[in-house]
Amino acid sequence: MLHRFLIVFSTLISLLCLPSLALATSSISTILVVGDSLSAAYGIPPEQGWVSLLEKRLEDNKYPYHVVNVSISGNTSSNGLTSLPQALKQYKPSIVIIGLGSNDGLRGLSTVAMQSNLSQMVELAKKTKARVLLAGFLIPVNYGPIYRKKFEHVFETVSDEYHLPRIPFLLEKVVLKPELIQNDGLHPNEAAQPLILDTVWPFLEKMLSRSG
Repeated sequence: MLHRFLIVFSTLISLLCLPSLALATSSISTILVVGDSLSAAYGIPPEQGWVSLLEKRLEDNKYPYHVVNVSISGNTSSNGLTSLPQALKQYKPSIVIIGLGSNDGLRGLSTVAMQSNLSQMVELAKKTKARVLLAGFLIPVNYGPIYRKKFEHVFETVSDEYHLPRIPFLLEKVVLKPELIQNDGLHPNEAAQPLILDTVWPFLEKMLSRSG
């Protein structure tokens, strides 16, 4: 008899706790990062990448968010557009950070196509009520002034069209410092990652809501 009572009592306690658990879970929002090798911690331990450091900074500052990183090395804006619908469906983010385009530029791909891809990504995110933070990029001078201008203009145009906050250049604090670049001469090393986060943070923090 006592055993049966304990089972019933435990079941009731579990049921009463369910709403609290659901509330706790629903209070945590998701930040989705969609990028390339610069956000995928290429060549370094993933936990040292700026996206992982972002997770810790959010926790330290008591922001009720967790981060999902779907960045893949080598991704172009076209790859991002292809994969975004599933990521939005799976993770239901409240904020999407788009950090794509650098590989489009380095490969000399069409800036018209890049702009279309980024615009479609923004529209997909907005349809789910997610807010978007757009990261911009620059490319080396050897690509020529005409292409470089068109490339840089894409980020400005998309940002203005959709009224998005825009990080002018994700690698602003890193690019001219050889000691912060890996031996490949291209990718930021571990020491560069906090500086990349410091570039992102002022723009992202304005979009965050505190708990309580």
